[in-house]
Amino acid sequence: MFEGYIINYMLLFIFLEIYELQWQKAESIMGMLARMYHYYSKSIFLFLIMHPTFYFAIGFMVLTDYNIYAATLLLIKTFDMITKILLIKQVFIDKNLSDELALALMAPLNKYVLYMGLAIYLPLIYLALESF
Repeated sequence: MFEGYIINYMLLFIFLEIYELQWQKAESIMGMLARMYHYYSKSIFLFLIMHPTFYFAIGFMVLTDYNIYAATLLLIKTFDMITKILLIKQVFIDKNLSDELALALMAPLNKYVLYMGLAIYLPLIYLALESF
């Protein structure tokens, strides 16, 4: 019976992660940042609401009684959000971008790179629930 809960949480996370991937999808990281900046420029709160997996990670950590795997998931998602906000600020607000960083951000992305999060986060969810 507990396996049903594991599958439900994993499916919920997959649904939320695919939602995030769809609105962020672009040919390069710069394109992704531009799409994110669209919401960020309207309101930082709107930008944060557009990342439901971050809130899933917070709730999941509390649900699993601060399990190390759930805490790792939240830590990765937090670093992801901080990185996005810092890059948006550096690129679009401060307009302070080195040539090397600009080249890296403009490099085309493989279409499977965006789905790496699923490969990283789903095992953490499974391990957190198995050890809970």
